[in-house]
Amino acid sequence: MPTVVLMDVSLSMTRPVSLDGIEEFQRKNLAVHGLNMLFEHMASNYRLEFTSLMAFSSLWELLVPFTRDYNALQEALSNLEDYDKTCVEAALNGVSNVVQQEWGSACPCQVVLVTDGSLGIGKGSLRHSLQTLKQRGDDKKFPLPFPFPTKLFIMCIANAEELQMTDAMDNLEELLCLSGGDGQIFTMEGPLCMKSVQTMFGKLIDLVYSPFHAVLHCGNLSSDVQVFPRPEPVVMDEEVEPMPRTVSTDLEIVGFIEIADIASPPVISRHLVLPIAVNKDVDEVGTGTTDELEEEPSASQMAGKSPNFCVLLHGSLKVEGMVALVQLGPEWYGILYSQADSKKKSNLMMSLFDPGPEPLPWLGKISHLGPISEAADNPYGEDDSKSPFPVQPQVKRSYAQNVTVWIKASGLQTDVQKILRNARKLPDKTQTFYKELNRLRKAALAFGFWELLKGVADLLERECTMLPDSAHPDAAFQLSHAAQQLKLASTGDSQYAAFDHNIVPMHTDFSS
Repeated sequence: MPTVVLMDVSLSMTRPVSLDGIEEFQRKNLAVHGLNMLFEHMASNYRLEFTSLMAFSSLWELLVPFTRDYNALQEALSNLEDYDKTCVEAALNGVSNVVQQEWGSACPCQVVLVTDGSLGIGKGSLRHSLQTLKQRGDDKKFPLPFPFPTKLFIMCIANAEELQMTDAMDNLEELLCLSGGDGQIFTMEGPLCMKSVQTMFGKLIDLVYSPFHAVLHCGNLSSDVQVFPRPEPVVMDEEVEPMPRTVSTDLEIVGFIEIADIASPPVISRHLVLPIAVNKDVDEVGTGTTDELEEEPSASQMAGKSPNFCVLLHGSLKVEGMVALVQLGPEWYGILYSQADSKKKSNLMMSLFDPGPEPLPWLGKISHLGPISEAADNPYGEDDSKSPFPVQPQVKRSYAQNVTVWIKASGLQTDVQKILRNARKLPDKTQTFYKELNRLRKAALAFGFWELLKGVADLLERECTMLPDSAHPDAAFQLSHAAQQLKLASTGDSQYAAFDHNIVPMHTDFSS
């Protein structure tokens, strides 16, 4: 998940801050100190994150495009210049352009906005932008929400009391809501000093950029791994009392399955799984220099020279063309698999399914799966000519029934025309006529489409008046009877609009 750091370099950021009376610093110096702390942490613990640095005042500038070279980011911070007034809207437009050019509109992104909480002055200020939200044309829309999934974190080089003296906090909260509400506003606690800014950025690191370490188990084998990016808690909407589900730090491989059987399953997120090794030649969670990390290190590089189960697993899955089914928590599963980035390099990936005992319907309940050796007969056949999947459901699915569905107007028109064709062939087509009529009646009642019943009744009455002199007398009686029954059903009266009720042919002296 790439990160864009948006640094405020307006004149208000040059306001002095007295640090214990020793030396005067600017708010910009505090912001740079906090960002250096963030970049140093990411270089050590989150080095696979792509990060970009932008500066803004009334205009915006891309200082460092997306990179993993944190030395370049820190060097750009040390060379910041001061500009004019604050214009947050222009900066957010810049973020939207930069992210979409690099990642498109499907990749989630994190935006870290570093500012002193000053909203700007006059036209172009955040206050003016928010006040004119509903007075804009399509060509001048406010950039939030972004066209890509985003989390906005606002780092204020000011304390909450200072922001609440004006409407700054209210405007920043509205900005956060416009972004989708996924994010947070951080303020400094106590006096403005180095310690306070370290505490504030430390909270951001703990919330967003703390590495996720876990232990991957498979029988008696295990390996310490880092999962990148950190898996987010998942809340299931259909639960009565939704509770966030978090991925366990103990990942248990429960079995292996062929790639063809797993197909292309729906997943909620994908993550890179890296082995953690402690080696003289290797860092704790990485290897090589910053230049080498412009490409993601392979599992074998990350593990160093010592034997590692994670490397063994990665190579085995790649050679055998299989995936490992891994349990993430109670009734929550995912898969581990090898994904090639190029002809020579591949990574061990983990995809997370939706929580539940049956995330993939064609596999059935995960708890019901077992080793092939325990089956009476080989479910794949002696020559791998068959497959036990998809598992056939015990109850026939509703979409497998012969249900009337009108997606387009042409489908409805076809059904009405079928009734009219049979109506013109009465009494020879009496049974077929009533069969099609009842099918349309049930569908209309299920959809609450009362007007359709009234309309078809009118069509049948019109057909009755247009019968030729040579028509069988029974045809007029049947058409009038059917039209009357449809009109009664269109009233919604439970006596005539019962779903299970069928219109039966009218018994006449001409009926056989």
